Amino acid sequence: MQAAHESLKYSVEERAWRLTLLMVAGLTIIRLIALFTTPLELYPDEAQYWLWSRELAFGYFSKPPMIAWLIWLTTKIGGDAEPWVRLSALILHAGAALVIHRIARTLYGGWSGLVAAAIYSLMPGVVLSSGLVATDAPLLFFLALTIWAYVDLATAYAPRRYFVALGMGVALGLAFLSKYAAIYALGSIVLHALISKEARKRWCPAAIVLFITAFVLTLAPNFAWNASHQFSTVKHTASNANWGAHTLFNFRELIEFVGSQFGVFGPVPFAVLLGGSIWLGVKRKLASPDLLLLCFAAPPLIIVAGEAFVSRANANWAGAAFVAGSVLAAGWLLRWNARRWLIGGLAFQALFALFFVACMISPKVADATGLSNGFKRVRGWDQTVQAIIERSREEQALRGELSAVAMDDRFVYNAAAYYGRDYFGQPGAPPLRMWVHEAHPQNQAETSAPLDAHYGRRALIVSLEGGYRPEIEQDFKAHSGLQIARVRLDRKRSRRIDLFVAEGFAPLPRDPITGLPPRPRRP
Repeated sequence: MQAAHESLKYSVEERAWRLTLLMVAGLTIIRLIALFTTPLELYPDEAQYWLWSRELAFGYFSKPPMIAWLIWLTTKIGGDAEPWVRLSALILHAGAALVIHRIARTLYGGWSGLVAAAIYSLMPGVVLSSGLVATDAPLLFFLALTIWAYVDLATAYAPRRYFVALGMGVALGLAFLSKYAAIYALGSIVLHALISKEARKRWCPAAIVLFITAFVLTLAPNFAWNASHQFSTVKHTASNANWGAHTLFNFRELIEFVGSQFGVFGPVPFAVLLGGSIWLGVKRKLASPDLLLLCFAAPPLIIVAGEAFVSRANANWAGAAFVAGSVLAAGWLLRWNARRWLIGGLAFQALFALFFVACMISPKVADATGLSNGFKRVRGWDQTVQAIIERSREEQALRGELSAVAMDDRFVYNAAAYYGRDYFGQPGAPPLRMWVHEAHPQNQAETSAPLDAHYGRRALIVSLEGGYRPEIEQDFKAHSGLQIARVRLDRKRSRRIDLFVAEGFAPLPRDPITGLPPRPRRP
């Protein structure tokens, strides 16, 4: 009887696993088709990551190195076209969904694994993230591996336990190399050990030593890079909070952040996660797997919500919560027999996923539904850069050599580096430089390619929307030949760039307190 029961359970779990594989494979194929057919261009941050991948390092100004390493790998395989730059994102999300299935299967059973993988794969945040390359995809993949290893640690015995602890340390270290939001997972492990006797039993001294050693060794090269670069990545990450620039106790920011999570995670899954956590927590009916997952899901949400309350927070900053959150929502929905809510929630998310794929393949769909504004930053960059190249060539042909092409906006710089790679990489082409607005560099471009007197002898200046044109002009001895170019993005919107030649770069001193240049005198 027992053997028959075990056989039936195995059969059910294997069927759920096969269905998960089919679902993830189907979604991945659809996303691959969209990725390789979309006319949408690289978002400037994606272009920046591509630029980083040309010179591999253990760290960069604003992000850890994993994103650049992944782009280096995929572009080595297929070249520098947009789909190959973005390819790693959808592959890693597919991998994360499969790992999430294994986590849910271990904690709640095979069908929970299928549902958890579906919730994650159709999560609006993952749907959007699968169409571009960013730090979230590797972060979530390596976090999923970390949680899977942590769950497996409970039933692993020596010597296998030691290998699991070692693997968990490496996985968490790789998550840190993807995005520093991985720190939530480290706090979650400590929190679970503090409040759960069962959690403490899974550890032994040797496993702890192996976990910490693997984690530290994996992270060490990035720490060394940061130490040699004045901890620029850490400082940039901390400055994003910008606590001093906002009024404390901002209820509107808090409400907007919590509301945005229904959009990031999906209305039904987030309602289940939020409502179930409160209700089961108050009733003290949290099962052991619930508590484990809640230790991973709750800290990012609570901390980022607190940050929104005292300052500000972007909707994706709590994304680290949704690996565990997908498993938790799946387990609770099946435990409560809430099939209608489950099917309705997944159907809604599937419709959104199909709509997004349709917008990728044909941006006119977004235009027709009034959502073109959401795609404006992935349009028109190639045309913008071609206008810059055309003016550069004209200046060189008619009036002599340019010492540089200098931008006042990192988005334009990154786009020019990518879409102008065939021109600016040629011998004799002027180098790309960044005009530094403040006393100290505020981004990677300003750090690695600042405009100085040598490159500012006779430079073509590119000012996005003309926003800093007066400030730039006063940093030069002479300027001439203003040209205003506009690139149409959709029926209502266009991008403006001001192009002019400036000579004799002699920047005015920046204010010692604000770091800003003096205000230009108005005629």
